[in-house]
Amino acid sequence: MGTAVAERFAREGAVVYLADLDEQSVQRVSAGINAAGGTAVPVKVDATSRDQVEELLSRIDHEHEVLHVLHSQVGMPGAPGIYVSEEDFDTSINVNIKSAFFPVAAAMPLLVRAKGVGAVTLVASTAALVGSPFSPLYSLTKGAIVSYARALALAAAPQGVRVNVICPGPIDTPMLPRFFGREPGADIADLMDAFVTAIPMQRPGTPQEVAGAAAFLASDDAGFVTGVALPVDGGQIAK
Repeated sequence: MGTAVAERFAREGAVVYLADLDEQSVQRVSAGINAAGGTAVPVKVDATSRDQVEELLSRIDHEHEVLHVLHSQVGMPGAPGIYVSEEDFDTSINVNIKSAFFPVAAAMPLLVRAKGVGAVTLVASTAALVGSPFSPLYSLTKGAIVSYARALALAAAPQGVRVNVICPGPIDTPMLPRFFGREPGADIADLMDAFVTAIPMQRPGTPQEVAGAAAFLASDDAGFVTGVALPVDGGQIAK
């Protein structure tokens, strides 16, 4: 999903800073964007590290003095069940919550300089809206993102910065099978087939469809849209 969002923003004319813990991935995606005529800058960043995040935003400040869009696309499935280890709990909090909180805080002064067109798009999950019986921990962390975005939208509105959340349902990415393979002996293919059948549109979404939602929420067309949690889920929440 992060790759698709970066590619879409670049096609829209943005100078895209790709920040990821996987240096090879950001190098590869950036090379593809640049080869296609866009502008992408790869940066290795641990999104759970406040120091590394602030260093990146300081670089953007030095090189551009303004930021129009901050898109946070970091997350991991939570450990299954009600009883989880403290280590699993802390890891989920760090990856799913800290990775949104500190980048927004560091970026806010630059977004304010966009003079009324600054936008933040965070990514949660449909599990933030309806709950996941398989991983309450995942719902806890993703639900926090929705509440945070709503509060932040109110705080940032007077400064001309909009904040919204995308809540993807099942999206066809390498992470999707991980949601079904957390139980020993699970037949991932059968579980995925049953899950997809339960989606009203009878298919998983695509990363490009998530990117389309991100592009809309970041655009002037969404200039009066803030504090919204937008499901991209093929009708799951409508059930």
